Amino acid sequence: MLRHSLLAVATASFLLVPAAHASVELIAVGGLSGHDRDLSVETAAPLENGAAGNLLGGLGSALAYAGGNTFLALPDRGPNASAYNASISDSTSYINRFQTLRMTLTAAAPGAVLPFELTPSLAATTLLHVGRPLVYGDGVAAGVPNGAPGLNQVHHTHYLTGRADNFDAFQSSTSLTNARLDPEGLRVSNDGASVFITDEYGPYVYRFNRKTGQRTEVYTSPESFAALHLSANGDEEISANSVGRVANKGMEGLAISPDGKALFGIMQSPLLQDGATAAPYTRIVRIDLQTGATSQYVYPLSNTGTASKPKYPSVSEIVAINGQEFLIAERDGKGLGDNSTAAFKRLYRVDLSGATDVSGLAGSAALAPYAVSKTLFLDLVAALGTHGFTAANVPAKLEGVSFGPDVIIDGATKHTLWVANDNDFVGTVTDALHPAGIENPNLFFVFAVDAADLPSFQAQGLIGR
Repeated sequence: MLRHSLLAVATASFLLVPAAHASVELIAVGGLSGHDRDLSVETAAPLENGAAGNLLGGLGSALAYAGGNTFLALPDRGPNASAYNASISDSTSYINRFQTLRMTLTAAAPGAVLPFELTPSLAATTLLHVGRPLVYGDGVAAGVPNGAPGLNQVHHTHYLTGRADNFDAFQSSTSLTNARLDPEGLRVSNDGASVFITDEYGPYVYRFNRKTGQRTEVYTSPESFAALHLSANGDEEISANSVGRVANKGMEGLAISPDGKALFGIMQSPLLQDGATAAPYTRIVRIDLQTGATSQYVYPLSNTGTASKPKYPSVSEIVAINGQEFLIAERDGKGLGDNSTAAFKRLYRVDLSGATDVSGLAGSAALAPYAVSKTLFLDLVAALGTHGFTAANVPAKLEGVSFGPDVIIDGATKHTLWVANDNDFVGTVTDALHPAGIENPNLFFVFAVDAADLPSFQAQGLIGR
């Protein structure tokens, strides 16, 4: 556990504290060290790049509230920030997992910078697997071992991993036999028994048993989202396809409706047939959990790529305000961890009421008339800047967003909004902006939101919350 000078999480309502000066106000910051290990001791053996297989990190790829003081946090495909083997996109056989966190918010001492202190703790690590054979890479061309985890034989199951060559070359990117998973979105079912996870490789939306980590259901992405020609090298895969998701920019975020009946996945960048990363529109996909039926809506990007910056990040997350309204996170890739200064990390509010299903359309010109309207809800760089986070120290990858339990501040009930960073499993950053080195933990920023600013807010109907 990392104690930070600006720390906090909550279980219900808390003591009176001074009123915030803004309708959306930072109230706590807490973190977990980037040098710790998670609770899956069986995966501790070094990965292909030498990193520990149970290195704790990447927790902000997604963050989901699970009721009480419990949150689930999702690492992405594993430690691959350091170059070691470009032919497999520097990926490893890191077994995919989610982490269960206990977040404790307590009133801060008088005179503290923020009104609450947040103490996060790791409660459980759950590995993700499938009860049927999967296709793993043989590793020959890349000069690495076979991509099948040794733990498969121990537990007589088939673990999903982040390695980019774990796919069937004779199938599309959405084949159910592919063992590769790059998880980016996470939500909990209303009954608390399942978790839903989106993936960039497919893109897929998977349902897992929350207790065991076994995959129980797959929600098929539209065929137009699939890549037909696969490669373990992302750039090669992009050049080989003219339709489908852009490699490493698949379904990045996931929301669940408050009634638990629908999921809303959002693509990080536009599809190839819509203009790819330099295009102005990406897609939101609604999935009916009872029927599996999908519909698609157009989201206009503020943080677009360009021909000279084709890898420029766009959307990071989507979270439900109610069944029709959402907050969507867009960001640049700048800040702590990128040897640069953060500039663009914002939450926008959108309403899908009356939006047109564009499932049969392709191309920016065709999508343009149906783009939903959006309004700026929160500028994260500005908000953190008012509390001492310089542009060089705002985490580059603020990706996980979730509503949490309400708090009481100065007698008024406030909603909490949580934002987490993916630190790429890099616990210490040493670069030109931080030549002496600086800790790079997984941080959790807690904001209080006036109920009057979200009058239509509906909390998810989680059992036991």
